[in-house]
Amino acid sequence: VKLGLAGGPLIISILIGRFGHKVKLVTYTTMSANLMLREVGLVLFLASVGIKAGENFVQMVVEGDGVLYVGLGFLITFITGVIARWHHRVNYFTLMGLIAGSNTDPPALAYANQIAGNDAPAVGYSTVYPLTMFLRILTAQLLVLLMAG
Repeated sequence: VKLGLAGGPLIISILIGRFGHKVKLVTYTTMSANLMLREVGLVLFLASVGIKAGENFVQMVVEGDGVLYVGLGFLITFITGVIARWHHRVNYFTLMGLIAGSNTDPPALAYANQIAGNDAPAVGYSTVYPLTMFLRILTAQLLVLLMAG
C-alpha cells in the first residue's frame, strides 16, 4: 500500500504538528502568510480540477450511473448532517467544516469560512480532513487489490 504524492507530506505534517515543539522546531506562520497560501493553493487546485473535469462533466453525469452516484452522495451527506446537527448538537458552522472536510472539498470550506466569519468551519475541516485523505488513498488501493486478485 502506497500513500502517494499527497500522503507522505500529510503524515509528516501531522507528525511535525504533534512533535515539532519537542525538538524546538518553529512551525509558526503569520496569519497574512497563512491566508495567502490558503487562497493561492485553493485557486491552483480549482483550476487544475476544473480543467480536467470540465471536458466530459455533463456527459459523465447524464450517462450511465452518474445521476445515481450524485444522488447517493447527496443522501449520505444530508443524513450525516441531520444526525450531527440534531442528535449530536454540533454547531452549524463546525458542521459546515466537517462536511467540507469529509468530502475533501476546499471550495466548500472557503464558502463556510466566508459565511461564518469565525474559525469554526476551519476547525471542523481540519478535524476530519487528514483521516479522510488517508482513508481515500487506502480504500482506493485496497479496491484495486481486491479487484485484481
